[in-house]
Amino acid sequence: MSSSSDSSLPVGVVLLVRHGDRMGFYQDPETYTASDTQITPLGNQQEYQLGTYLRSVYLNESSPSYIQGLGTGLFNQSQVFVQADIGDEGYVIYDSCVSLTQGLWPTTTSNNITLANGTTITAPLNGYQVIIATSVDGIDPTENMSLEGFDNCNTFSAHTAAFYDSREFQEMESQSAAFLQLLPPYLGDRAATLQNMVFDYMNVNYIHNATFSASLPPTFLPQARALANWHEYNVFSDASLSGIGNIAGRTIIPTIFEAFDAILDPDNPAKLYVTAISYKPFLSLFNMTGVAAANPELAGIVDYASAVALEVRLPNGDATEATIRFNFKNGSDPQFTTYNWMGATGDIKVTSFYDALSNSVVNGTADWCNVCQNTQVSSCAALNLAAQQARAAALSPISPVGAGFLGAGMTIVLFAVALSSLLFFGFLKFKRPLFKGRKHREEDQVGY
Repeated sequence: MSSSSDSSLPVGVVLLVRHGDRMGFYQDPETYTASDTQITPLGNQQEYQLGTYLRSVYLNESSPSYIQGLGTGLFNQSQVFVQADIGDEGYVIYDSCVSLTQGLWPTTTSNNITLANGTTITAPLNGYQVIIATSVDGIDPTENMSLEGFDNCNTFSAHTAAFYDSREFQEMESQSAAFLQLLPPYLGDRAATLQNMVFDYMNVNYIHNATFSASLPPTFLPQARALANWHEYNVFSDASLSGIGNIAGRTIIPTIFEAFDAILDPDNPAKLYVTAISYKPFLSLFNMTGVAAANPELAGIVDYASAVALEVRLPNGDATEATIRFNFKNGSDPQFTTYNWMGATGDIKVTSFYDALSNSVVNGTADWCNVCQNTQVSSCAALNLAAQQARAAALSPISPVGAGFLGAGMTIVLFAVALSSLLFFGFLKFKRPLFKGRKHREEDQVGY
């Protein structure tokens, strides 16, 4: 934990939020391909309560952490960006985001309009506010790989397989064998192995199945949780910042960079960036930023409805000295706790964050395809095909006379064709602020 002497108000905040309680699901222990599942009313309530808490902290002018200039009334799209992963676990994360934003921007009779005839109409449900969000499909990197960089990543699957073959894993498997042998009566048809760690099945049934909850010995769930924490932290971390075990963090960090850039851009009104995700990016980020090393209790699966808040502050009002504060609220914790991170005590400079992590990030689809050695996913396949066609065209035999006329012209044409193809398929974008001028489709509205 940490304390900071900087009492300045944050000028912007980047929120990373895990989904709420859901029904059970299965994910492959090597590829982490997950089955669909559903959020529960409990999960909706957890996210709504988290949203209410976040509103009290960041959208409350009397709060010591109020975001300067952020509107506290009706939702203002120009000041907020929200995105939710819809690849992992079906729509659980997106649905969680709906409830979260209901808490952040609750119903209000101020959400009304007066018609030409003088009649005042209030939005349904006593003033429900529709929050505009971007849904990010983490399954196919053609859409966006930033929130699920591990999925369909061949090198990550190889990393996971290597971990299961490691001496460290075999030793833990031996140490836990006696406990695992006691679990079959509580696992349905699931295998009681360390590789196929079944904490999630036990946890879901403990919450939702009264018979199961009453029959489970009191020490079994904490023991299974401890093994799951060890298992998942080792899968989604790496000794090297650029190691493939950190892929879930390496792909999401560029969006964090861009959010910081936008917050510090005086011409950009956005001040709050909300990203709803699964637990996996938290593990990688906690490893990459040194949070878990400084706070070993965080080297594990974060609880439902957990949140990281990266607060951007300007000590003495100087943007060149902008700092970031790391706050974390683990599920039902009553409030945020500030933690030391990046090998420092308290807040760190934004520039230090960039300098430490910029060389390890996976920035865009082409980079991801290369890092993950994937040529099969549609986006990677199209990139690979475009490269092959360009090479084939460049190597096609032509006459000496043709060579004399086409020389430099062929280079220009090939470059234009390749560039146009990449732009057309959305695999290449010219550098610009990520969120400025972003337009949203109707189907991406968070609301009923």
